[in-house]
Amino acid sequence: MAITATEIAAKRVKDYILNRGKGIGLRLGVKTTGCSGLAYKLEFVDAKNADDEEFESNGILIFVDRKSLQYLDGTELDYTKDGFQEGFKFTNPNVKGECGCGESFTI
Repeated sequence: MAITATEIAAKRVKDYILNRGKGIGLRLGVKTTGCSGLAYKLEFVDAKNADDEEFESNGILIFVDRKSLQYLDGTELDYTKDGFQEGFKFTNPNVKGECGCGESFTI
């Protein structure tokens, strides 16, 4: 089981943590929502939770709760910029479909 981040995504996470002034990494999870059922959630981590699995990729720590890991195993976190839009992008090999707006997905 693994979660990875591209060099560009890792740099963005490091920059965000530096600007924030604290943090040990990023937590990636899923929540039930949207038209397809699941959506990604991201938050900065100040302390590891007891149920977190920890992954290191390109110099950052990524934490995933055990419940979310079944949906996220093999996911790569990237950061893209396209015109006026920029943000984190998820390449998840488990996704079977996505809603039209791209906010939620199914497994």
